[in-house]
Amino acid sequence: MTGLTLGIDAPTLAVIIGMALATYACRAGGYWLFRQIRPTPFMRTLLGYVPGTLFAAYVVPALVRGGLQQWVGAAAAVAAMLAMRSLSAAIFAGTAAAWAVWQFG
Repeated sequence: MTGLTLGIDAPTLAVIIGMALATYACRAGGYWLFRQIRPTPFMRTLLGYVPGTLFAAYVVPALVRGGLQQWVGAAAAVAAMLAMRSLSAAIFAGTAAAWAVWQFG
């Protein structure tokens, strides 16, 4: 049996390693920062809104540029989340609905 080679050249490998290090630095830096400072109650409240804001920043442009497939997937995900209160079910429903429109629509 022969070995599996990926065929990645040195510059590509350097970029991959560099981005991995940058990702780690961002995550570790956040933990380090919040060990050094104590956020005020106002800052904690403000930071509590960041995940929803980031999610909207990713989803809204995709829906605006998207077509029927994206809208049906989003509607199915929202409906599943409201009905079942399960993130896994919402992801599955949205993906399945978008796939069905792509496959059969």
